[in-house]
Amino acid sequence: MDKNETYKLLLAQVKAMVKDESDPIANMANVAALIHEAFHFWWTGFYRVIDNQLVLGPFQGPVACTRIGFGKGVCGTSWKEKKTLVVEDVEQFPGHIACSSESRSEIVVPLLIKGEEVIGVLDIDSENLATFDATDQLWLEQIAEVVAGKL
Repeated sequence: MDKNETYKLLLAQVKAMVKDESDPIANMANVAALIHEAFHFWWTGFYRVIDNQLVLGPFQGPVACTRIGFGKGVCGTSWKEKKTLVVEDVEQFPGHIACSSESRSEIVVPLLIKGEEVIGVLDIDSENLATFDATDQLWLEQIAEVVAGKL
């Protein structure tokens, strides 16, 4: 199955899974697990905006940074700029926060309410360089939209 087909199936699973569940933590936990199992990324998870910082939410993978400031690292920059960031080599990203030395590339997708307010981010790391591309961005933005719609 190619990447687009995997994402298409994943998006359908996400929609079905969150449809009747109102708890945001439960939804984030299951969505992180679905993505992680489908692609076997190094780290897959969510950070939630709480008291003007990103606070670690449900995730799959090794121990992670607990709090990230506004505009700090890839996650904080995605939040500040309200846009998806695809980073081919995290070592080249100014101000990168190294939660794990194993992480080599990253994609961060903001969870937007009405296209304006960032309430969290979907953060995915890979142990390989240049893992993420426009295909990942396209599908992960759709998944983030579904998750944000339930928050």
